[in-house]
Amino acid sequence: MPDKTATPSRRLVISRQTHQGQYFRELLDPATPLDMVLIPSGTFMMGQTEAEKEELIRLRGETEYQEYFTDELPRHEVTVQSFFIGKYPITQAQWLVVAGYPKIEQELDPDPSNFKGSNRPVEEVSWDDAIEFCGRLSQHTGRTYRLPSEAEWDYACRAGTTTPFHFGETLSDKLANYCPQDEEIGGTLYKGVYGRGIEGTYREETMDVGKFPANQFGLYDMHGNVWEWCEDDWHSNYKGAPADGSAWVENDRKSSNRLLRGGSWLNLPEYCRSSVRFDNARDSRNYNLGFRVSCVLPRILLNSSSP
Repeated sequence: MPDKTATPSRRLVISRQTHQGQYFRELLDPATPLDMVLIPSGTFMMGQTEAEKEELIRLRGETEYQEYFTDELPRHEVTVQSFFIGKYPITQAQWLVVAGYPKIEQELDPDPSNFKGSNRPVEEVSWDDAIEFCGRLSQHTGRTYRLPSEAEWDYACRAGTTTPFHFGETLSDKLANYCPQDEEIGGTLYKGVYGRGIEGTYREETMDVGKFPANQFGLYDMHGNVWEWCEDDWHSNYKGAPADGSAWVENDRKSSNRLLRGGSWLNLPEYCRSSVRFDNARDSRNYNLGFRVSCVLPRILLNSSSP
């Protein structure tokens, strides 16, 4: 069980790595770290590009494009302030520890996942579960943990890129865990490739986090493995979206769906792009729904480091 009496500051280790910049390590218990990577502030274009539109229409046709992919528009400029985000999706080991912290508003199943493995991402967790996790973690550490806003997640995923994936124009089974094979759904055959990609191995389950290359910010599993909950309420397009990187939420949040990003192990590549958006009910649990956390630290900590 975690040491609930330890001084929060003693669980914080701040360091620098040349390949990913500044980060800190939160010790959830003596054997379970949570690595948080600093994402620098910046301005980027959020939303689907014309090149993506052309490829999606080629893959799916105009009718399906209009039905499933126009929620990624209009493309718009967003400025994001610096923040920390999890290096990986929350794992089952991390979930187990935090589920043992004192309750805030609701109970948490300590072992909810369908695909078992301490270093696999936790899944079968709802948005409400993820919020409870963040509340317990915040209370335990004395720092404010939360879900990232959609804009923060998008900016962190892209890491300065403008291509459909932070890897480039296409995706392969050597780069992410997704469905890289043709699938017949409802009598229609859907291609398991995007752009000039080729078919690969469909693993049909989650994998340990960190098995594939990181993006330029040092973040892993931003494409595939599990969908990741964001703080935002669902909106069917970006008309009226905040330009400051904040979460887009309504006054009455009880009835609105919540937003998911990144795609999962069972999704075709077009649903794992940096731009793709999906929604689900806040209490929905499924074997491809997970999350990662974000955190904003005091400026004094942002400016400090250790060898």
